[in-house]
Amino acid sequence: MGLATVLELTVMDSPPSPREWFFGDGAWGDIARDAWRALRGTPHQRPTRWGVSSVRIFKPRIGLRTWLRLERADRRVPLYNFFNRNPAPPDQGYSVRVTHCRDFRGGQHTYDGHLGTDFACPIGTPIVTPAPGLVLRVSTDMGYGGLKVCIDHGSGLFSTVNHLSRSAVGVGQTVGRGRVVGMSGASGMEFVLCFPWVAPHLHFNTWLDGVAVDPYALAGETSLWRRRNDPVSWDGTPVEGDDQVRPSRWSAEGVDAAIAACRDPDLRAQALALDDLGRRAAEILVIRSYAASAFDGFPSLYEDSHQRRPWLDLPFRSEDYSGAAMPSE
Repeated sequence: MGLATVLELTVMDSPPSPREWFFGDGAWGDIARDAWRALRGTPHQRPTRWGVSSVRIFKPRIGLRTWLRLERADRRVPLYNFFNRNPAPPDQGYSVRVTHCRDFRGGQHTYDGHLGTDFACPIGTPIVTPAPGLVLRVSTDMGYGGLKVCIDHGSGLFSTVNHLSRSAVGVGQTVGRGRVVGMSGASGMEFVLCFPWVAPHLHFNTWLDGVAVDPYALAGETSLWRRRNDPVSWDGTPVEGDDQVRPSRWSAEGVDAAIAACRDPDLRAQALALDDLGRRAAEILVIRSYAASAFDGFPSLYEDSHQRRPWLDLPFRSEDYSGAAMPSE
């Protein structure tokens, strides 16, 4: 039995504690620092923006049922928030208001700063890789996403699973499709501040060539899901090309320029402290997605450019969820 399998079994052996629910594996000092930065801002980064419209994120009908572990009879995981297709300018800071945002269906089942897809799932749900790849970052960022695992899927495609209670993989580990990488949780400031009105959920990010993108597709656009806009969990059937995945080709010049574009000395030092190009790229990619107002520019991180392609499955086991349930309009 390999070390990776032992780690996975250890993580899945017992349910997460309430401390893990909300804080993952973060140290208390780091948790307090990250939360303060997000709420109050810094000289180089605007604070998180709230407003009356923010209450539209709560969705208590889904939230309370998920906290109580009352799941759908059809074994579909509820979509909680979509990717915002109409993001505010980066220099305005991160916003949890619901103003001019638009999801891929033309509605507002999202919020201004939301550049991911949320799936409402009970705490302790196993989370898996949506496609093969290389783990480049495992971290707890209390202000933005809590405990997260970040994976390079090759060909410029990068994803993160956020708000975990536990992780089951380490940086530098190669993971196959459907590999358990952690357990879902409610780690992050939004749950601490808004419990129990915000549902525990998995926040799923996808980037292509360093740009945050919606895995769902507009008419005439290629979906990142293998099943178009009706993604399902992988059932174990071999997928052509899975054994040919290679790490993305990062641009050393682009990564250095992206780090130099960060005005926040602490965040810049955080990325520079990593001696591996892929890890530095992943670090700055994630940082600038949540702290965009601290950057003077967004240089490309890749040697090549890539097109959207159908490659991802739901980040859940097929025995837990068969598909995703769309919210009503």
